[in-house]
Amino acid sequence: MPSFSVYIMDMIFATHNEHKTQEARAILGEEWNLKNLREIGCMEEIPETANTLQGNALQKVQYVVEHYHTNCFADDTGLEVEALYGAPGVYSARYAGEHCTYQDNVNKLLAEMKGMTNRKACFKTVVALVLDGETHLFEGRVDGQIIEEPRGTAGFGYDPVFMPDGYDQTFAEMGDAEKNSISHRGRAMRKLIDFLKDKTAEK
Repeated sequence: MPSFSVYIMDMIFATHNEHKTQEARAILGEEWNLKNLREIGCMEEIPETANTLQGNALQKVQYVVEHYHTNCFADDTGLEVEALYGAPGVYSARYAGEHCTYQDNVNKLLAEMKGMTNRKACFKTVVALVLDGETHLFEGRVDGQIIEEPRGTAGFGYDPVFMPDGYDQTFAEMGDAEKNSISHRGRAMRKLIDFLKDKTAEK
């Protein structure tokens, strides 16, 4: 019976984002030989035209499976702000426009929320996995608040303005290990790991 590390050696993460790749590797651990799209020679931008996180994750993973014929997982993440009726949501990565930076998105978010007292928000990640032709979904969520000024230099995206409930630091002020232990992506990835371990044990 193959070991867990052998079983998952060829897993692909359907992203070009180096920040997300590094974060996923830290969460998954050394037994994973995780490769992103650039590392398998996939340089094209995969369309993300669905109106849900689940739809976008499925769109990306199905593209890779169709074109590269390999086991693969993809994720999509959104920040949902209560006072903005769930925005930016599925548009979180391009909230300030198609070619915006992380800082552009943060600036727009803070401008939209200026003067608001309700700062409740949540991060959600949906991971879609295609393994041996079967599709599986995993979700992670963390609730928190949007603070009024960015704090911290770690992480990426909205991390400098998101403070998870029960903490007095933003994600950008936390170390990788602490953030990954409670983050939306960390929670979704651990569900993915548990599933793969269970599948390995069946073999």
